[in-house]
Amino acid sequence: MWDNNSTIKVTKASGIRVPFNKNKLKQSLLRSGASSQQAEDIANEIVNRLVDNMSTKEIYRKAFRLLKDRSRPMAARYKLKRALMELGPSGFPFEQFVAELLTYKGYKTEVGVTIQGHCVKHEIDVIAEKDDQHFMIECKFHNQQGYICDVKIPLYIQSRFLDVERQWKQIDGHDKKIHQGWVVTNTRFSDDAAQYGRCMNLNLVSWDYPKNNGIKDWINLSGLHPVTSLTTLTGKEKQALLNRKIVLCKALHHGEGILESIGVRPPRLQKVLEECAALCQALEKSYRY
Repeated sequence: MWDNNSTIKVTKASGIRVPFNKNKLKQSLLRSGASSQQAEDIANEIVNRLVDNMSTKEIYRKAFRLLKDRSRPMAARYKLKRALMELGPSGFPFEQFVAELLTYKGYKTEVGVTIQGHCVKHEIDVIAEKDDQHFMIECKFHNQQGYICDVKIPLYIQSRFLDVERQWKQIDGHDKKIHQGWVVTNTRFSDDAAQYGRCMNLNLVSWDYPKNNGIKDWINLSGLHPVTSLTTLTGKEKQALLNRKIVLCKALHHGEGILESIGVRPPRLQKVLEECAALCQALEKSYRY
């Protein structure tokens, strides 16, 4: 058990052991919408159950259960990182989700497009356009924690982008447009990958990169949560929604018919709708580490 005179170490998904950080846990609870007192109470309960070498996954499970007892919408926000990993097993739902986030930002988007580059054809995950901006976006989805996108990925995407950009510049009106390649992942980038992206003006977006403008920040500020966040739906029901290309809780906000079509019936139907309504509200504040 926890001893104030010693430092408890926990094991991350990567296998690395690090000192337990109570403040980091509290911040993640605050970002879910918990009050300061709720975050403090839950963090203290976790501290009292700590044992040396406990996995961060087990800590998450305990905190999730405690938060769920207090509020399902808060628990749904807390599981956001894992909810993104449930946008599988293929990467297509994640591509759709990224497109929805960009649409919210005012971009016109296309998903799963095959376009001709200068040399060869390319299958592009997402094309995004706004004003004089024209972006080629590659989405890298992973369903396990601890996965890091190394420098080989942005190297590969940059070479594809250069072929596409050369062709784009030949389109009427595109000579003055800003063309850029993006790589978006639900996990993280290595330091070398991030450095290469900055050097080559390749926009890299991950769970928490760039700082204060990663995917988690986009979601918290927009209120656009994936359907996999919902605690009132079963895994089978979530997959049924993804199979129908429904990735946003927002689509279910007034979606009694959609939910009924996958077998959700009253009184649980109302609970799902209530959770959706609460979850779709953008948080007034964005709490960060």
